[in-house]
Amino acid sequence: MSSRLSVLSCALAALVVATGCSRQEESTPCVATPSLTLARDRAAIGSPLKVTYTFDVAQNATIGSDYVVFVHVLDDQGERLWGDDHPPVPPTSTWKPWQKVEYTRTVFVPNYPYIGPAHIRLGLYSPSTSQRLPLCATEVSRREYEVARFQLLPQSENIFLIYKDGWHPAEVSSQDPTNEWQWTKKAATISFRNPKKDGTFYLEFDARTDRFGAPQQVTVRSGDQVIGTFAADSASPKLVMLPVTAAQMGTADMTELTLDVDQTFVPGGGDVRELGIRVFHAFIEAK
Repeated sequence: MSSRLSVLSCALAALVVATGCSRQEESTPCVATPSLTLARDRAAIGSPLKVTYTFDVAQNATIGSDYVVFVHVLDDQGERLWGDDHPPVPPTSTWKPWQKVEYTRTVFVPNYPYIGPAHIRLGLYSPSTSQRLPLCATEVSRREYEVARFQLLPQSENIFLIYKDGWHPAEVSSQDPTNEWQWTKKAATISFRNPKKDGTFYLEFDARTDRFGAPQQVTVRSGDQVIGTFAADSASPKLVMLPVTAAQMGTADMTELTLDVDQTFVPGGGDVRELGIRVFHAFIEAK
């Protein structure tokens, strides 16, 4: 009997400690009020989406170290579709009481087989300890907060791009099937139905910066007209947005953009391909 009482006492003691810890965690004051604004509330699969993050830092908040913003996009059944974890700008270690932290990111909606309502949840976590900070928002899970909803539309809403000459076959990450890319050669052409109105050309890419003394220069042309030039100076994905006028795209039903890369390389080790830049997303958005 005494043994059974001892086990029961230990169990009750553990429950009291656990409850106390839980209450202590729940009573921890929130460090900021998050909000999220989408450039539009309807987005087609494969399209770019501008997302503005805002954190209103609490009056007595003290963070002291750098946390990462975790972002989960879920379907209407609560299943995760994709994420966009990232360090906030500026880092949380520099946040001050009463400060309003706001920054905008442009993300591409992955080619995911889902159409319908989507929910965005976020939080702040430490990469080293996995600790999550409390925020002043609607909590749906363990310090995970719902901040926005939008509608996912079919890919047919987009201007369909055809990768013509100058492209190597598409490759897919073994760790993330939504992460796909194509390498250009020295010149690579994209063809699409002419929207016959002004628009924006989006290009997300990276480069093998370790292969060159000076960054590669990329020129985007429509026929003999230069749309824009930029340096391929990033070894991690970088987004370039170039305005394109209706006049530059001409009057034909189909039109083309060409990416000219001034320097290429051959990987070696049996890989004899001529490589320019690695393109993750290309998109034409008509106004």
